[in-house]
Amino acid sequence: MVFAIILMVLLFLSVIAIFALIGSRALNLSNNFTPDMDHEAGPQFQEATLKDNDASEKIVVISVDGIITSHQPDQAGNNMVDAIRAELDKAKKDKNVKAVILKVDSPGGEVMASDEIYRAIKKFEDGPNGKPVICSMGSLAASGGYYISSPCRWIVANQLTITASIGVIMESINYRGLMDKIGVEPYVFKSGKYKDMLSGMRSTNEIPPGEQALVQGLIDETYAQFKHVVADGRDAAHKKNRDEGQPLAADWANYADGRVVSGTEALKLGLVDQLGDFDDAVKSAEKIADIQDANLVEYQETYDISQFFHLFGQSAEARSQVKLDLGFDAPKLEAGQLYFLYLPTTD
Repeated sequence: MVFAIILMVLLFLSVIAIFALIGSRALNLSNNFTPDMDHEAGPQFQEATLKDNDASEKIVVISVDGIITSHQPDQAGNNMVDAIRAELDKAKKDKNVKAVILKVDSPGGEVMASDEIYRAIKKFEDGPNGKPVICSMGSLAASGGYYISSPCRWIVANQLTITASIGVIMESINYRGLMDKIGVEPYVFKSGKYKDMLSGMRSTNEIPPGEQALVQGLIDETYAQFKHVVADGRDAAHKKNRDEGQPLAADWANYADGRVVSGTEALKLGLVDQLGDFDDAVKSAEKIADIQDANLVEYQETYDISQFFHLFGQSAEARSQVKLDLGFDAPKLEAGQLYFLYLPTTD
């Protein structure tokens, strides 16, 4: 009975939503009865005020929480990279937006997703109409979390923030020993000796001698890119900030070996510009943008009726999944995937 009542309520709400959508489309008709064009594909946002200072100038707050990925879409089908790009685009088009605060609380994640966010931030800041991005680090801004912070004009970290972890990681599991124990023998047909690189089905003597060097070469190339991004971003920021910012220490690369450091140590190394909290980041953003008491706003993703019905189109398997909340999101690493990711041990 309860389920039937809930179903009837949802059906009633959906009918109301359909009529509301039809009404809004009808109101959008122009004088010649030609309907307006549909909205652009991708994330759609509405502005929400976090702090109203009764000002015309605005500072947009964009949050990056958890694993950086492009493979986990939200309910509207948009991933983290798409959402952040859209938020930056919206902020750039709004002439009243004078700066962006990037709130980072992340252990990092996928290499490609981190790099795409980095490039989006760099593009937002560069050019004649560029606007400053100030990074406010939370409890964790490591590996890919630092990668996306590095192009920011100013970086603020708490003295206890865990950051840096400059490095690259790739994992693979060899389960051939287990297969041999249970009597399972693989048959693989391939076009070249490296086609099954990182396959876990091979015994040790079946791995070509040059494979480890090839994988390590890929790791080293990606790692060199990480260090270049850090050096380039911090150097560009220091040239703009001059004596007010923190330059990279001469020996900073010695600490770019995957280790994490505190916010205090990061300041000494020149990886951040200031120790403080979010309020300090706001003050720094206002100073850099040459404004006072600006409104703090954020963009909240909106959902249209098609996205509402998309929720009912999920497979039975997806609807039946149960998520156990452990207080954190455990990263789901894929074999052979490159990550800018800090992985603390749980031993």
